[in-house]
Amino acid sequence: MFDHTDPPVILVTGGAGYIGSHMLLALSDAGFQVVSLDNLSRGFRDAVLTGDFVQCDLGSSSQLDRVFTTYKIAAVMHFAAFAYVGESVSHPEMYYQNNVANTLNLLVAMQRYEVRTLIFSSTCSTFGEPKYVPIDEVHPQNPINAYGRSKWMVEQILADFDRAHGLRAICLRYFNASGADPQGRVGIRSVPQTRLIPLVIQAASGRRPDISVFGRDYPTLDGTCIRDYIHVSDLCQAHLLALKQLLGGGPSQAYNLGNGHGFSVQQVIETAQDVTGKSIRVIDGPRRPGDPAILIGDSRKARTELGWNPQFPDLRTIIEHEWAWEQKLAKSAVGNASQQ
Repeated sequence: MFDHTDPPVILVTGGAGYIGSHMLLALSDAGFQVVSLDNLSRGFRDAVLTGDFVQCDLGSSSQLDRVFTTYKIAAVMHFAAFAYVGESVSHPEMYYQNNVANTLNLLVAMQRYEVRTLIFSSTCSTFGEPKYVPIDEVHPQNPINAYGRSKWMVEQILADFDRAHGLRAICLRYFNASGADPQGRVGIRSVPQTRLIPLVIQAASGRRPDISVFGRDYPTLDGTCIRDYIHVSDLCQAHLLALKQLLGGGPSQAYNLGNGHGFSVQQVIETAQDVTGKSIRVIDGPRRPGDPAILIGDSRKARTELGWNPQFPDLRTIIEHEWAWEQKLAKSAVGNASQQ
């Protein structure tokens, strides 16, 4: 697959972000050389703990030229994207520019330098309103917001580049990325925060006063929405397996990544209270438009073809790792304040 005496160089775009920073560690732990680029508009420079870092904007062809001429890139893992559904509805131009146009610029640069291997961070949002659950790879793709459409468009572009230029890409469509590095090296720091588990953890730690529950009248066991949460380290392992498949000559593919079962909003809150030993104030609100009752991914294809086997499928474990990261952030904040 590759010569361990001269491991290939993997370029990670968005390496200063949540999933990208975890991916850098997973690649390095697996013996790859890594180079990350990020424009730091939403990432954190100190989240990049390994490899070379280049502050670079994907919209700049000249900056990309410098990266591809400096390093002999074997493959690209592409995480650099905006990912807030609400923001994409209010400002679709941002999402089409960053997620689509800038990705196209990256692909053209890859073509110029004959780099024809890509792992693409896609999303279950490409499917839109589910027609059935769990959602498998043949489920119709009908995104209902600019975020989902931007990722769906890139998937179409990749298929065209494969046909025209032999660019082999694996699109990984994941559900709710959660948790933090089990060793506590990196974790989520997104601002604003929109993911349920970090919001609940912040309510437990006192960083926010409460957590909102949007609707308790869904057709589920406790009336709250059910979602599929997948540990970020398990996501990274799937990316590694996909990368090795492509480096071994495998074809372009798409895989859904999820636990295959879901947890309700109420279950998340109760588990967080149990893990943290803290009481969490809950504010009940009305349903949000477009919120399906149940979203669960079918990852049997990834398990069968990639040999992917999630190591942290348990909700409690995911929350334990998230809580450990939250406590580390709190200690860091105290330490920084004492030095001022």
